[in-house]
Amino acid sequence: MKIINYKDKDWKNYKNDLKMIGSLSLLFADSDIPMIDYRVPENLYCMSFGATNLARSCVTADAKIADIGIGIKTFLEGNQKTWQKIAEFDKKSSEYSELSPKEKIIRISELRNERIESTKSIYGLKSLIYHCVIRNSVGFHFYEENMDLIDIDHIKNLKEEGNTIYFEDGKHEYRFNKTKSTLLKKFYIDDYFDSIEVEIAKNPIELLRNSFANIVTVTENETIVLPLYSVRNGVKFVPPKSGLNQWNAGGRKRNANEVYIPFPVELRKKYKDFFPDRDQSFKVKLPSEKDISMKICQDAGKAIMSNPNSELGEWILREVLRLEENELVTYDILLNLGIDSVIFEKFFDGNYSLDFRKINLNDDNE
Repeated sequence: MKIINYKDKDWKNYKNDLKMIGSLSLLFADSDIPMIDYRVPENLYCMSFGATNLARSCVTADAKIADIGIGIKTFLEGNQKTWQKIAEFDKKSSEYSELSPKEKIIRISELRNERIESTKSIYGLKSLIYHCVIRNSVGFHFYEENMDLIDIDHIKNLKEEGNTIYFEDGKHEYRFNKTKSTLLKKFYIDDYFDSIEVEIAKNPIELLRNSFANIVTVTENETIVLPLYSVRNGVKFVPPKSGLNQWNAGGRKRNANEVYIPFPVELRKKYKDFFPDRDQSFKVKLPSEKDISMKICQDAGKAIMSNPNSELGEWILREVLRLEENELVTYDILLNLGIDSVIFEKFFDGNYSLDFRKINLNDDNE
């Protein structure tokens, strides 16, 4: 099955690049099945089709093309039906660990659906799909299908076996691993829309040596990860009267969308030249592709705000978190969506981008 209509030239480049990487398989495994790390198709997909790379953002999509989000999966063909992990909920286990199997699956399904909907809100998406790269001894095969919400009202055939709970919703089959807090979906992959043969090179090192002289080192953009929470006695929380809840602070009448991103003192010292000076505006591109103006504010530059101040809050509080006015942001709300931090990327032209991130996945500030 094919959902996105790719340009012929782009699709050819994508396949050729995957074929090239697959030919180096003996660098990674001793097998007659081409080996490819899951991040390779993610990066090649974005480079080939001009997609926005979301793989580092801890959301349910790895890429974005126009208003479509793409989750990119890479796995072995097997018997053309396979279980693949689609979500992990270890940080939320306290919410469902004591529930009955049915109640547990309902809560897991709610969390899964919330993450899909939040990804759509953050990036202005209308739909999400899976783009699958399937490996077998011949090469790579390609398959796409819609990334559906779990139909909670039609959950059926629920069965508990040891640490696993199996269930269906009329469209798909799922299983939840209680020990690992992971949700898996069964993929049926008998409807490829394209395939490529891959010849595994017998001496991949020699190939790399011959081409090494042509490699050009590219300087990466600078990034900084900022937590949206505070920590007290080892417990993470969102302060009720500052940060994302600045609208709730006292002292004066405040706009219902007044928020700021905290800029902790230890990061201000380490990255003192990352942002412009206090009160100097800089342009920031949001994940939805919208540009907003931001600046460093407050005493010692401890806050990053939009200008006007309410613009950032309208996006985070209303569009992403979908909260009502006067509803406090809590750490649990962030965890439900799988986010608790933001990442700023600084480009060579002096502009920036802003995205959500889970800081403990790969802390760039260390």
